[in-house]
Amino acid sequence: MSTEVTLPPEWEDDERMNFFFSDFKDNRDVNTTDWDSKMNFWTSLILKVCKSRGTVCINLQELHKIFRRKGIVPLGLRTVIQCMVRCGQLQRESEFAANVDPGWVSWGVGLLLVKPLKWTFSTFLGNYGVTSEDLFVVIDLVKEKAAELLSLYRSSPMGNHSILSFQELQTLSLNVCVDENTLCMALLQLQREKQVTLSLHEGEKIVKFSQPGQGRVSPISDVDIGIYQLKRSERLLEVRLEALGLEAEKCKDEARVWVQEGKKSQALRCLRRRKQVEKKTDRLYAQLENIKGILDRIANSQTDKLVVQAYQAGVSALRLSLRDVNVEEAESLLDQIQVMCDTQDEVNQTLAGGALNSMDVDTDELEDELRSLLENPILDGPSTLPEVPSHPFAPVRESGSHFDLLSALPSVPQSHLNITDEELDRELSRLALADSDPQQKHALPVRRAEPAQ
Repeated sequence: MSTEVTLPPEWEDDERMNFFFSDFKDNRDVNTTDWDSKMNFWTSLILKVCKSRGTVCINLQELHKIFRRKGIVPLGLRTVIQCMVRCGQLQRESEFAANVDPGWVSWGVGLLLVKPLKWTFSTFLGNYGVTSEDLFVVIDLVKEKAAELLSLYRSSPMGNHSILSFQELQTLSLNVCVDENTLCMALLQLQREKQVTLSLHEGEKIVKFSQPGQGRVSPISDVDIGIYQLKRSERLLEVRLEALGLEAEKCKDEARVWVQEGKKSQALRCLRRRKQVEKKTDRLYAQLENIKGILDRIANSQTDKLVVQAYQAGVSALRLSLRDVNVEEAESLLDQIQVMCDTQDEVNQTLAGGALNSMDVDTDELEDELRSLLENPILDGPSTLPEVPSHPFAPVRESGSHFDLLSALPSVPQSHLNITDEELDRELSRLALADSDPQQKHALPVRRAEPAQ
């Protein structure tokens, strides 16, 4: 592992670094501020160094090499590791591997990834002391690596293959996992998250990933093993065909050289060998096509299986949703809705045309009459009302004859006013009495004839 790391600015301050390089007090309560300040400094620096180096495991020996300054190593790193273990930031590598779900261990997974690691029995012997060689896993970093590995697999061309060999996965993850140990820790974390399962097949490690949409990966089945063998055969045939192609080209080039040198027999021998290579190539190519056809059929069958499962789920959901509904109820509801719509249409029609229809008058006739009024606003025929007098009333003298009173009245209209002769005689009699008795002249009311309406 590389030891090139970016150290904080305080690293050049001798006084400050002498404080950080000193050992911790046995009792934190003696000076809580200094104790916590030193612990926070080393904790954050260890996490930063591990992340920049791309590793998820550390040990005391490696930390002493990284943080050596002027020939001096920090004295309190052992205490820092113990504190990080208690806080859950670090975990012993052996404990981390042993914490895999026991159900998964029964699939032959548990010891598969532990073998490349340095398995120790300190957990079972109760020895929690920190030695220089003990490896500790940085929990947050291994979770990040596991997420990156899963994302890398699903976005790669191999994402269509549910099973990969360990070597293939190691080649795929070179840019994510800097070494095999980091890859094993990431796979163990994915095992804990039920996203990966591992097994041994004919002495070869194989890894099965969960597919998108699956909550957890399923155990490796015989079908998975068969698919893996077919894909491995496919890759071997492709490599063999590529080699045969190169061999055929080599035979052709050799034959051309022999021809230029005038050695016809050697040239014919090279061409004969080339023909044999081509026949073998054709035979292997046919086998490769058969394998590809089988893989395509398997893929289609898996797709068909998913479609059938989706249909079954859809039928079950539809059956549950229509459990309380039948055709008769639906038809009854539709009939009721139609009746209500018809009733609403009748009400709207009645409100819109009821006022005119109640008058029993032809609408076209009314529109014609209105149009004639607008075109000729002057009324036809003579008016039946008298004209308004334009001269002022003459003052009435207190002494005089009844002719003076009549002279003050307006002219009698010539039109028929619907007044009988008897009414006129009675009116003249009252006027005569008024003239004969001057004292009662003003007491008698004067009644004016009102024009007929």
